[in-house]
Amino acid sequence: MWVKVLFTYDYGDERMNRIRELGYEVIYVYEKDVKVDEKNVDAEVLVCYDPFSTLDIKKMKNLKWIQLSSIGIDQVPIDYVKKEKIMITNNKGGYSIPIGEWIVMKILEMFKNSRKFYEKQKNGKWQMDTTLLELYGKTIGFIGTGSIANEGAKRLQGFGVRIIGVNTSGKKVDYFDKCFSMDDLDKMLPECDVVVLTIPYTNKTHNLINNDTISMMKEGVFLVNVSRGSIIDEVALLKFLRNGKIRGAALDVFTQEPLESDHPLWNFNNVIITPHNSWISEKRNERRFNMIYENLKRYISGKKLLNIVDLNKGY
Repeated sequence: MWVKVLFTYDYGDERMNRIRELGYEVIYVYEKDVKVDEKNVDAEVLVCYDPFSTLDIKKMKNLKWIQLSSIGIDQVPIDYVKKEKIMITNNKGGYSIPIGEWIVMKILEMFKNSRKFYEKQKNGKWQMDTTLLELYGKTIGFIGTGSIANEGAKRLQGFGVRIIGVNTSGKKVDYFDKCFSMDDLDKMLPECDVVVLTIPYTNKTHNLINNDTISMMKEGVFLVNVSRGSIIDEVALLKFLRNGKIRGAALDVFTQEPLESDHPLWNFNNVIITPHNSWISEKRNERRFNMIYENLKRYISGKKLLNIVDLNKGY
């Protein structure tokens, strides 16, 4: 008996055939075009990122498992999935290495004023900048100590920095000098020269970085966000960028994406804006497919899947 799986991304003939060899009937429809039809209505498995604006999974009565290519799950109709007991797995760890590299790069770019040097180069202007900072001796704080934070912290080891983090319980994590519980966020934030957001987006973390929490931070703190835009209250962010409390910010994610062309964030010289790009590398499809393949192999064999999401926690 073949298990029907609907893919919204084409991993190529060779890889798709490997999935068929496991015992799957594979249907592929491009994510932006996918709708429920007679070919996919009875699919048992959905492998996707975010087709939910056009694909009405309420019509897919045989759907038992959704494998996401993303780490976050906020695009999924969670209430319906919970109600129907549909299992969700994500791509935890699949993008952690490139995002870890990205975190280090953006911290260094802010400390070394790279943006200003690029502007001078473009204009053929030879001018020294004496405001550059050393990363050495600074404290880097990660809000969220999962796989992304772990890869970032690992790559910061050679810079002579102190690395601290916040997680639910304050449990110790590799590459971190100290971890705080979320209840002690007010104790952790004042110690940080750089705050890096790597925490999952949930109802509890919505606008976690707000007027109150930014006020707890050091004067002249640097901020990096590679998690989700809605973790930051953008009104508060703008306020503290203007008054200098936040000396610089590197933002890869935003409350609304794409970021509107008239958004005031574009106009700050101390803000680095990138288009949700930190996860990209030449190995992204290879890692993503390997994880999907392993889970499909486990599913058809009746074994426990990797990266099962706790829908009550949201990650």
